Amino acid sequence: MKIFSAQQMRMADEATIANEKISSLELMERAATKIFDLIHNRLQGAPVLIHVFCGIGNNGGDGLVISRLLVTHGYQVKTYIVNFSDNRSKDFLANYDRLKEIAKEWPIQLKSEEDFPEIQPQDMVIDAIFGVGLNRPLVSWVISLIKHINNSKSFTLSVDMPSGLYADKGPDDVEGVIFAAVTVTFQLPKLVFFLPQTGSYTQELEVIDIGLDSVFLAQHSGVGELINKAEVLPLYRSRSKFSHKGTYGHCVLVGGSYGKIGSVALATKAALRTGAGLATAYIPECGYETVQTSVPEAMVITNDDDELAEIHLDFEPSAVGIGIGLGTGKKTIKAFGEFLKKNTSQLVIDADGINIMAKHPEFLEYIPEKTILTPHPKELERLIGTWKDDFDKIEKVKAFSKQHHCIVIIKGANSITIAGDQIYVNNTGNPGMATAGSGDVLTGMITGLLSQGYDPLHAAVFGVYLHGSAGDIAARKVGFEALIASDIISHIGASFLELFTTPGTANEQS
Repeated sequence: MKIFSAQQMRMADEATIANEKISSLELMERAATKIFDLIHNRLQGAPVLIHVFCGIGNNGGDGLVISRLLVTHGYQVKTYIVNFSDNRSKDFLANYDRLKEIAKEWPIQLKSEEDFPEIQPQDMVIDAIFGVGLNRPLVSWVISLIKHINNSKSFTLSVDMPSGLYADKGPDDVEGVIFAAVTVTFQLPKLVFFLPQTGSYTQELEVIDIGLDSVFLAQHSGVGELINKAEVLPLYRSRSKFSHKGTYGHCVLVGGSYGKIGSVALATKAALRTGAGLATAYIPECGYETVQTSVPEAMVITNDDDELAEIHLDFEPSAVGIGIGLGTGKKTIKAFGEFLKKNTSQLVIDADGINIMAKHPEFLEYIPEKTILTPHPKELERLIGTWKDDFDKIEKVKAFSKQHHCIVIIKGANSITIAGDQIYVNNTGNPGMATAGSGDVLTGMITGLLSQGYDPLHAAVFGVYLHGSAGDIAARKVGFEALIASDIISHIGASFLELFTTPGTANEQS
């Protein structure tokens, strides 16, 4: 599913109005009616008091339509106009007049904190103050209104986007944003819903189809793509009946140091579970028995005692995953640099591999094109420097990716894969995966896909999806708190099978 910017959504509206020969007022009626239908289907006429807060632009116009439809269907509604400016959009004014024609009570004007209504926890709030159109800091009393709504603890539904959020940067005041139980957004999701700083303002996201021009939507690539099953299923490569283990490559997982051998064991097992034909763990001598025992299907090559002092392979692997538990000792740093200079295999770099490159940026000259980097937030910061907000972070990662011709996965909730200007936002995974070793499993899975001949970008996007899906299946069995990295590995097979099931079928994995 494409992710559009605010500007692209405005252009889609304009294309729809022009091609369908309808007015902007008619399109507003269509969009807002869809939200009313969703609310009505859930409430079914329940006697709940609904507070509708409307701004004075088009998001407020949507709120006025919703309010009018609620009133005509017998709901108890109080409508408020948030007068933060003297400017009003024409469609807002038209819908204001329409509401006044049918409402017993005219909309209540809010101009200061003295006008704030009492809101009970059992009430419902519809937030239609700003939406996606916010482009300037809020006046202080509007921030106070937003805090007043949040403090009421009522169920809050935001129209298109929680008020107080910008579409392209972090909020000015982290408390001056509506915390929405549900956000109903139009046609396509926005990037703001999937970033750590801004995604927490929406508990549940509903994307509703309002019939925007299909040709326009098809012709524009958007600012990114939201990755669901429909997007990754075409990436899957089926197996031939007459294949053998050599068909699916020989990957090598390089890493480990005294006390951190488990990371390589996890990555190696994950590579095999993801389909690699052969896997070798290249580790210090101290980890030999651990890996050989915990992953009997793998081969093991050892070097030195407690850390890697040399990385030398007498064969050319299909793919290499390096950095997990590696350590950053002097001997290891030298070995890592020498390995990069002579390596010709496709590469995944994680953990201490990234930390070493952050301290020795000259090593970046030696990574092959389309190398995949999988940093967690702190490793990413060491690599690219600090950022002012998540949008700035993405732009810096794009620049880094283009400069070094590599693929970067920003790990976290909704992990984001970036290849140049291309952004892929993952939509699987859960909080239980915030656990030791989860990243090592991801490195192994992506290395295993590369080993089988997947294109590096496809391996990254597909690997992140499968990793999250396996975690979701495991979490349904053990819960978030009990989930450990080994559980993710145990459910990789189920995550593959889930690609070919539909909800409710007997074969669905749970």
